[in-house]
Amino acid sequence: MDSANPLQQLLVRGLGTTNLVLERLKAVTQDWVLSGRLDPNQATALVDEVASAMRGENPSAEKQAERQLERNFDNFLQDVGLARQKELDELRGRIDRLEQQLREGT
Repeated sequence: MDSANPLQQLLVRGLGTTNLVLERLKAVTQDWVLSGRLDPNQATALVDEVASAMRGENPSAEKQAERQLERNFDNFLQDVGLARQKELDELRGRIDRLEQQLREGT
């Protein structure tokens, strides 16, 4: 791994965290199965569902994560006083309309 590439480091750490979570979930569900709190089929389904959600194979979980990330990003931009591209485009449109009105004399 290239220590100078922070994106690569983040990816490797993320994969390691994902594997750690899945291994811990498997251990916990096995304990629940042994204690009779969970059916073996339910345990397998739970682990599979969480694994697919973590890999991005669950569209609803992925959409929810995207919406949360978008909200966090919007809040960050607002906190530092920066505008989003959509806001800039709206302002450019308003300026264009005002300039057009001035040229027409209205």
